[in-house]
Amino acid sequence: MPKITAARTIVTCPGRNFVTLKIETSDGVHGVGDATLNGRELSVKSYLDDHVIPCLIGRDAHQVEDIWQYLYKGAYWRRGPVTMSAIAAVDMALWDIKGKIAGLPVYQLLGGASRAGVMVYGHANGETIEDTVAAARDYQAAGYKAVRLQTGVPGFKGTYGVSKDKLFYEPADADLPTETTWASEPYMRVVPELFAGAREALGWEIHLLHDVHHRLKPIEAGRLGKDLEPYRPFWMEDPTPAENQDAFRLIRQHTTTPLAVGEIFNSIWDCKGLIENQLVDYIRATVTHAGGITHLRRIAGLADLYGVRTGCHGATDLSPVSMAAALHFDLSVPNFGVQEYMRHTAETDAVFPHAYSFEGGLLHPGEAPGLGVDIDEAAAAEFPYRRAYLPVARLQDGTMHDW
Repeated sequence: MPKITAARTIVTCPGRNFVTLKIETSDGVHGVGDATLNGRELSVKSYLDDHVIPCLIGRDAHQVEDIWQYLYKGAYWRRGPVTMSAIAAVDMALWDIKGKIAGLPVYQLLGGASRAGVMVYGHANGETIEDTVAAARDYQAAGYKAVRLQTGVPGFKGTYGVSKDKLFYEPADADLPTETTWASEPYMRVVPELFAGAREALGWEIHLLHDVHHRLKPIEAGRLGKDLEPYRPFWMEDPTPAENQDAFRLIRQHTTTPLAVGEIFNSIWDCKGLIENQLVDYIRATVTHAGGITHLRRIAGLADLYGVRTGCHGATDLSPVSMAAALHFDLSVPNFGVQEYMRHTAETDAVFPHAYSFEGGLLHPGEAPGLGVDIDEAAAAEFPYRRAYLPVARLQDGTMHDW
């Protein structure tokens, strides 16, 4: 049996910070896992270095499930983004090792492919509706079957989802948090106009998505969902903070627009009620922040019982290691819905060589054994850590608001 002989964290910043765990075994096989927690990266590095890695040495690398339970149940202080991101990194690395030893891509170990490829959506954004629609046209021309639409709110700077670089949106943009201003009323007026313009320009053969980013009150979200119904959005994402899960009952009373939530969820307990009460249509928990492939499969299994599909977060705050792991999960899971896909920079792709590829609106993880992704440590060393915070949002009177 392959014994874990060494493990270490690697922090690199090829345009943004990533934390990668590399586990080595007695038979010379190694695996990698993504431990990136946007804006709090070093907290997960410390958790791994100081509290997890010492417990891994000497263990059988094939015991993926037992090691997951050991790190979760044995910690006592369970759940939370730091703990679950650390566990996820270990889990990904162990699945990577298992696949390499078996000579199979991880999706084959998960039961094989349930589809030919993974439908992904790109991010179309702009300061104006016209700019966003033009960006969406470019995605459509590139073969995307689904596009997320975000546009600037007139009179406000720093609108969520609108970036200077149309391809590489990175919200963690400053050494200390920048402050943006927010008001729901003008935002709720402009989004239906955006969707009307997009449907007129793009037609009805493409899926259109939108991210509210937790910024509305439940009744406001219900109103926006109702206003968007004529344009048949694929989903309205994170309409309101999900800590109060009953808030989604109120939204459901007012709109048939599909609801998506969960990119900041860390365990099945964060979404259990939402799924069982059928208050959401898509669960967006990520392989990195929700405990790895092992735990994400449990979430998907529960969701499948209630007709809820997956729609995993896949922004650039997750490395290509996480994207590869997500694609193996996506390809195998029966209730897959869609996968977010933000392209990484050329520098990031060089640090993380990978086998996954895009064609015709679909991503495929490739046939390389394991996850099909690695880290070039020499290239990673050229990009030292650089502190970067996510912005914060305030209302016009200065009150702190959800970002």
